Amino acid sequence: MKLPPLVPGRLIKRYKRFLADVELADGSIITAHCANPGSMTGISAPGNPVWLSVSDNPKRKLSHSWELVEVEGVLVGVSTARPNALVEEAILAGVIPELTGYETLRREVKYGKNSRVDILLEDAGKPLTYVEVKNVHMMREKGLAEFPDAVTARGAKHLVELGDMVEAGHRAVMVYLVQYPGCERLRFARDIDPAYGAAFDQAKARGVEAVAVVCDISEEEIRPSHLIPVEG
Repeated sequence: MKLPPLVPGRLIKRYKRFLADVELADGSIITAHCANPGSMTGISAPGNPVWLSVSDNPKRKLSHSWELVEVEGVLVGVSTARPNALVEEAILAGVIPELTGYETLRREVKYGKNSRVDILLEDAGKPLTYVEVKNVHMMREKGLAEFPDAVTARGAKHLVELGDMVEAGHRAVMVYLVQYPGCERLRFARDIDPAYGAAFDQAKARGVEAVAVVCDISEEEIRPSHLIPVEG
């Protein structure tokens, strides 16, 4: 995924979940939209270098959006608005072998109890494949990606609904998109949200599959690179 031209700055503070004050190179201070509902543990420290995209849409209250942050020399993707498109790219590029060979790919398809699945894969002679995408950007231990970074009842609900799809004769796959280069494996942060860990265990027992894809990131591009093990 090619990124739009980004504006560098330095994080002053992130607050109210969806807002971030940033000092730009010219010394001016702006408030940017932060498309990330999590705690952003380890990546939202004041003073961190950040990169923002800029919208010319006059209807937007905030023209800037927080895209990347630098942590110990590594660029990390923070926007949860990007992962669905990135996973679509990964599927079409063959980065996720488990999800290749389907005739059609659709996004945001209604299913379950008033929900929408991120990606639905369809092919004659194959079961429907429901794909749910989660963004991962927490690394508390070197090389270990962890999810979630905050309690997510919604995420647990998705696991239950994916299990329902498997029991209805379909296929369901969780894709954890790791926007933290250098991660070598993924584990669930059961100390942060034990209910999510339990929901994953139950979903796995019902037949829900899970894969994790780590990205390469630069100021110009985010590229799904390769799979890493899901330890559970």
